[in-house]
Amino acid sequence: MSHTGMITSYQLRAARALLDIDQRETAELADLSVPTIQRMEASEGVIRGNVDSLMKLVSALEAAGIELIGPGGTSISGGRGVRLREDAASPRVLRPRQPKSLAKSVAKTAASRAAVARDR
Repeated sequence: MSHTGMITSYQLRAARALLDIDQRETAELADLSVPTIQRMEASEGVIRGNVDSLMKLVSALEAAGIELIGPGGTSISGGRGVRLREDAASPRVLRPRQPKSLAKSVAKTAASRAAVARDR
């Protein structure tokens, strides 16, 4: 993207989805706070804010393999967009995580099996 810092809240959420990361992980990547990422995502249209924070965010996303497509970018229907570069190592930039409900279910199952084994 030619103008660093020109990113919409929709692009930010789409970039997170492509990278399979949550707001906390995005904040860590960009060296920003979670409330800052939340405020950015709550914006309408182009994110307005501290230029340094926007530059950190865009740089972190680009380093993770995200390409931000501006309104004049090449596409069939035009408009802004986001895509994962082909040379990006992996869509998962940080450690893999399990949904909380799955993690709880796995923990309960393991505890149940341990109790059954103990009672035998």
